[in-house]
Amino acid sequence: YHYCYTLTSSKLLDTLNILVATAFFTFFGATMAVSDDASKSNVGAFVYIISPLDGATVTSPVTIQFGLEGMGVAPAGVEKSGTGHHHLIVDAPLPALNEPIPADGNHRHFGGGQTQTTIELAPGTHSLQLLLADHYHIPHNPPVHSNIVTIEVR
Repeated sequence: YHYCYTLTSSKLLDTLNILVATAFFTFFGATMAVSDDASKSNVGAFVYIISPLDGATVTSPVTIQFGLEGMGVAPAGVEKSGTGHHHLIVDAPLPALNEPIPADGNHRHFGGGQTQTTIELAPGTHSLQLLLADHYHIPHNPPVHSNIVTIEVR
């Protein structure tokens, strides 16, 4: 007997979307679960660290400048489509993407709409990453996060 499984174009697209999403999140180390209640991010939106550059050697305190393309910045608590506020992840992986971002030394909130900060860091190697979140501190869907920037503090 020959068994044949016919993949319709709809099933094929669903399968490809799942494979692409799995590869993306596996490659970038992000948690796959996102909140159904999260604000939608704009297509093509991205966040990045302007300064310091990846691989930079700096002294403490360190000034970190945030960049954002394709969306706007609004303070926490302000519900406005296409906006969010920055969270700086220091020396930690991205948090769960389906719940509010924790507030601690590794997850720094900039709910006032700030686009830069100056922080004290001990000598050594540190990782920095930005994650945009909505008015409830929940990452957008799909999430908008930067690449990890690694710096050396002397």
